[in-house]
Amino acid sequence: MKLHPRSAARSLVFAGVMAIAVAGFLAVEPSRVLSQGVAMVKVDVSLVAKGYRASKLIGSGVVNDKNEKIGTLDDIIIDHSRVMAGVLQVGGFLGIGSRRVAVPYEDLQIDDTGRKIVLPEATREELQKLAEFNYES
Repeated sequence: MKLHPRSAARSLVFAGVMAIAVAGFLAVEPSRVLSQGVAMVKVDVSLVAKGYRASKLIGSGVVNDKNEKIGTLDDIIIDHSRVMAGVLQVGGFLGIGSRRVAVPYEDLQIDDTGRKIVLPEATREELQKLAEFNYES
């Protein structure tokens, strides 16, 4: 395979730049790492222990206030400071033909045992009309 003269020149330039970059990286002396102070925050473990474990909630059925199964909790989305949304898998049969929708986490009512999740006033039909949720990463 014969390269066009411009392509060959670009390849040589790229290889030269990469060689200089690698040589420069290898020649740099390790810098000192300045320690950062970490403020330890005490957590009331008895209070934390009363929370819900995401690993136990995910996969749980979600019902409406009429106790009709409307979906399954497929995931929980968090940001830097709080839980943002519950991702429900709705429709389909055994995961085939189903889709994911996001609902505000605050709307999910979880019983004290963490075994029953209720999304009041929701129906399968309403959930299936919501925009499909797709992960960005």
